[in-house]
Amino acid sequence: MTLGAFSISLAVKDLAASKIFYEKLGFHIFGGDATQNWLILKNGDHTIGLFQGMFEKNMLTFNPGWDQDCNTLESFLDVRELQKNFKAEGLTIEGEADERSTGPAYFMLSDPDGNPILFDQHV
Repeated sequence: MTLGAFSISLAVKDLAASKIFYEKLGFHIFGGDATQNWLILKNGDHTIGLFQGMFEKNMLTFNPGWDQDCNTLESFLDVRELQKNFKAEGLTIEGEADERSTGPAYFMLSDPDGNPILFDQHV
């Protein structure tokens, strides 16, 4: 089962300070909007999202339908199908995607240690 592009989404206290720090590690701005308190940074295939005031915890993020450069894949497992598969495995879904909808949608779940995992489909 392919989950899509992977990144870590960091809940940061100071977006500008975090941006400067990760740029010193070789990351560059790939997307986002600092005026809305979020940026996406890349270093090769590694992606970090910086989010100020949007999330309580850091989280793992998967983007079904995208490769690591946010290009739309021709074929992918829709976020609603992933959700159905995880439910069938007995996992608890938080913020379910409407299974009657199409296109962009998301849902979340948490690992056994309470780490949030976001499945966020943009296509």
